[in-house]
Amino acid sequence: MPAKRPPIPLSRERIIDAALHIADTQGLRRLTMRRLGDALQVEAMAIYHHLPRGKDALMDALAEHVTAVHVDPSPDWREGARQWCRASRALLREHPGVLALALTRPPKGRAAMALREQTDQLAEAGLPDAPRAVRALRAYVFGAVAVEVQQSGWAEPMGEDGEPWRPPSAGGGDPASDADFESGLEAFLTGLAAR
Repeated sequence: MPAKRPPIPLSRERIIDAALHIADTQGLRRLTMRRLGDALQVEAMAIYHHLPRGKDALMDALAEHVTAVHVDPSPDWREGARQWCRASRALLREHPGVLALALTRPPKGRAAMALREQTDQLAEAGLPDAPRAVRALRAYVFGAVAVEVQQSGWAEPMGEDGEPWRPPSAGGGDPASDADFESGLEAFLTGLAAR
């Protein structure tokens, strides 16, 4: 008889990955601590060791996961803003199940640090009033992704065939959505440059 494999240790990363999977395939409403514990093959109470505030901490961690975007600095603020907006969009599209959290939870932890980093990078590259511009760019990205998710049919993560909906991959989304996003982004950057 083969030896039984030891269980994979529970970690914050495993918890977040499992929670993202549930939210993306079944919807955020179906993400409960009990269901998450079942997915991780642990008692739900074991999760509280890694997330002492429970579900509230889990929701914050999920929002942080999809909004903590880092890009390399660029000497041109326009290019830096493009890179940041594209990276933000890609990460949000990978996890449409937690888009509502990204929209409603204030940036904390790594997400707040990433925003400060991006604001500083754009300011150093010459963007006037970078904090205001970053808030506006975030609003554009979040709004664009919300429209894409709405149009994609993700609102019902379980398809009519009972199979989970598959989110668009970060690299190959709908060409029309990609073109719309890029067109809107260029118009937005042109407006920022004119200020």
